[in-house]
Amino acid sequence: MVGGVLSVRRCSRSGCTEPAVATLTYVYADSTAVVGPLATQAEPHSYDLCNAHAHRLTAPRGWEVVRFEGEFAPPQPMNDDLTALAEAVREAGRADRPAPPLPTSGTGRRGHLRVLPGPSDD
Repeated sequence: MVGGVLSVRRCSRSGCTEPAVATLTYVYADSTAVVGPLATQAEPHSYDLCNAHAHRLTAPRGWEVVRFEGEFAPPQPMNDDLTALAEAVREAGRADRPAPPLPTSGTGRRGHLRVLPGPSDD
C-alpha cells in the first residue's frame, strides 16, 4: 500500500499472475528463508509471493524455512492512510495557501531540480 492506495504487486514466481500476499527474504548467513506478510514496499533482495507459492515454498537441503503462522491476506487500505492522503490533497489545493518564495537572484539546486533566475529588468 502506498499513500493509502493499494499496490498491484504480483507474485514474483515466473508465469504466476496472482496478487502477492507474502514476502520471501533469504538470510544467507543463517541459511534461512523467511516467508512473512507482504512488506509495505517492494525491496530489491526480497520476493513477493501469492498465497499458494508462500505455503508451498521449500528450501534447499540444509536450509530452514521460517514461515508466518496464520493466513496471508491481501493488504487492505487503512482509514488513517486514506484520511492522511485526503488531507494532503486538500491542503495542496487550498487557494489561500502562501506560495513558497522564489529566489531573487542566482541559481539554486534542490536534489535533481535546478531553479533558474527569471528574466532581469534592464
